[in-house]
Amino acid sequence: MHGIHTIDTGFGRPTFDAAYLVVERGRGAFIDSGTTHSLPHFLDAIKAADLEAKDIDWVILTHVHLDHAGGAGQLMKHLPYAKLAVHPRGARHMIDPSALIAGAAGVYGEEEVRRSYGEIAAVPADRVVEAHDGFVVDLAGRALLCLDTPGHARHHIAIHDDRSNAFFTGDIFGLSYRELDSPGGAFIIPTTSPVQFEPDAAHHSIDRMLGYEPEAMYLTHYGRVTEVARLAGDLHETIDAMVAIAKRHATVADREQRIEAEFADLYVDRARRQGVTMPRDAIVKLLKIDIRLNAQGILVWLDRGSH
Repeated sequence: MHGIHTIDTGFGRPTFDAAYLVVERGRGAFIDSGTTHSLPHFLDAIKAADLEAKDIDWVILTHVHLDHAGGAGQLMKHLPYAKLAVHPRGARHMIDPSALIAGAAGVYGEEEVRRSYGEIAAVPADRVVEAHDGFVVDLAGRALLCLDTPGHARHHIAIHDDRSNAFFTGDIFGLSYRELDSPGGAFIIPTTSPVQFEPDAAHHSIDRMLGYEPEAMYLTHYGRVTEVARLAGDLHETIDAMVAIAKRHATVADREQRIEAEFADLYVDRARRQGVTMPRDAIVKLLKIDIRLNAQGILVWLDRGSH
């Protein structure tokens, strides 16, 4: 649809982590790069679109978290003429990814980082373009507008595609797994991980995108969703509910465990209201990692004291 190809990056599990190839008049742009392990999927996507590596003009990163950007350096080695567009705050991490690697290793351990993300390569500085707010990527005359959209991360952009009137949202428009689709439509929750969640900024970014009256959102986790206004309302409500839960448990000793438990209850309740009939245990199992990471992310926000 509209020359937009969905790429399952293979990270985590099937239909968990998406990137996109946008094709216009024989030229291509990737949105996000997955991990280094994802490289074969991107090369296959080029062939499937009847393109060659020399036809790719851009790799655009929504942000530099490793499931979105960890494979950018290796991917760029295979794209001889492509430039990489990234938020100004993220550019230095693509040129020198050592801080990204160290941060991830501090959380998961070096061995797990290598297993999950592969060897993370730098991108030459002369191939990196800072996509400031309002920067337009011209893909063979097709406008891809980059908007500064903090809330999940301070180095986050969402990309509005004029041709399809849709956004590539990275993580700012939440997570919507296809396993939880129901006759009531898609189910969605916010993502607060890992360390830069800001609820007020997230609300603002969501509303800013809504101002364009998009017909669809292309999520990293996972795929194309419509009913944009309804999903935005669900995100706003869930962000507020998560903040209220976190504040209620802010000072107790076992606050992370309590927040995780209430997040699980919140998400299951919202899924039920959306018409999801999957058993509770199955919903919680599917969202287990997100529940844990969301609890950790909102605790970082609480401890910053910026609320």
